[in-house]
Amino acid sequence: MTTFDEILPVIREVLGTLTEALEKLEPVILNRDLNGRIRLILDEKLQDQPETRGAVETIVHALEKRLGPHTFPAERMVLFEPSLEMVKQGALHFPLQGFDAVTVVDRLATETDWARIEPVSSGASRIVFFSIKGGVGRSTASAVAAWSLAQSGKRVMVLDLDLESPGISTSLLPDERRPAYGITDWLVEDLVGNGAVVFEDMVTKSDLSHDGDIYVVPAHGRNPGEYVAKLGRVWMPGMDGEGLREPWAGRLARLLTALENRWQPDVILMDARAGIDEVASACITDLGAKGILLFSIDGEQAWSGYRILFQHWRRTGVACEIRERLQMVGAMIPEVNAKEYVDGLCERSWITFAEELYDAIPPGEPADAYFSFDQADETAPHFPWPIRWHRGFAALQSIHSRFQGMGKDEVKAVFGPLLRGIDAIIGFDGESHE
Repeated sequence: MTTFDEILPVIREVLGTLTEALEKLEPVILNRDLNGRIRLILDEKLQDQPETRGAVETIVHALEKRLGPHTFPAERMVLFEPSLEMVKQGALHFPLQGFDAVTVVDRLATETDWARIEPVSSGASRIVFFSIKGGVGRSTASAVAAWSLAQSGKRVMVLDLDLESPGISTSLLPDERRPAYGITDWLVEDLVGNGAVVFEDMVTKSDLSHDGDIYVVPAHGRNPGEYVAKLGRVWMPGMDGEGLREPWAGRLARLLTALENRWQPDVILMDARAGIDEVASACITDLGAKGILLFSIDGEQAWSGYRILFQHWRRTGVACEIRERLQMVGAMIPEVNAKEYVDGLCERSWITFAEELYDAIPPGEPADAYFSFDQADETAPHFPWPIRWHRGFAALQSIHSRFQGMGKDEVKAVFGPLLRGIDAIIGFDGESHE
């Protein structure tokens, strides 16, 4: 019996034996619905053509036989539409591997799909802090990066987009300086056209700002209020200015643009939700990030998760659009046997990137013509920027007070590679991390 993971391989196998029939129907859309069932969608011009009827029957009966419950009965498997482009609109779609004229349209229950990659924003550099697993110091690192950039005179905006487990604002703001509202409040108010009411009161400047500024946009305000009820609504689509449906990630992107226009930061740091979920997808693929920092410890769960994500990008044909923005970060490097640990982390990272995202170099071809790196190449995205484990940075609750008496040398000793790397992403030739 065919399972979900076998649907596309089986279709490729079936169509590979029926190329003559397929050519009479191209272009073809394979629509996979919310339940994982397949339908063929063809141009309505073919509907009344006797010469294509046999081709349709051949293909649908072959697919019905092989896919079983993962397709509709042959008599209901084909739909004819006047515009195949309209069928694809708003849905995840990608070419079926090996068949340029066959497009898979995947209907998902969630609004985000990880495969629509927005171009890099033309405004302030946007950097996402992401991890497959939580508890790896991602939020701490983003707080330290904000503090360090501000020490160097930058205007930094920090967004706490870990909406289901907010925290970074705690490390940058004492409770009494937290603004009245946060991102969740705006997303809920925006659904009824009321976002402007909370907009000016969802950002506050951290008292840790010195030569530069740190503007903090928390997940929620001083009084969370009915936070659980609000959280259950932030993912809702809305209506844009022209009355068209706007997915929640589009609303979040609109908010980010408005925040940037209002407060004019040089750099925007976004602390994303851990895991392959809605918020993380929006941060990584929908908000025009220039740098995407992938935090990891050396564990099988982390590498399995990153491999799943990389495979999805490769399978949906967008790997080339995003891989140059990625950078591994080695989190919580242990004090004992640190070199051996980093070497192992680098090796497993390189294997994952090489097998899923890097180009295979044909024999005799120059390596510099392809996106591929040696394992020991420190400029490669797989080569982890190490962050040493340090007791003083182990708890977000203590960081705000620690920042006030912290020196640059102490920060450099723990976070130096990360901070230098961020400087490179934003094109800042700072001297504070040398």
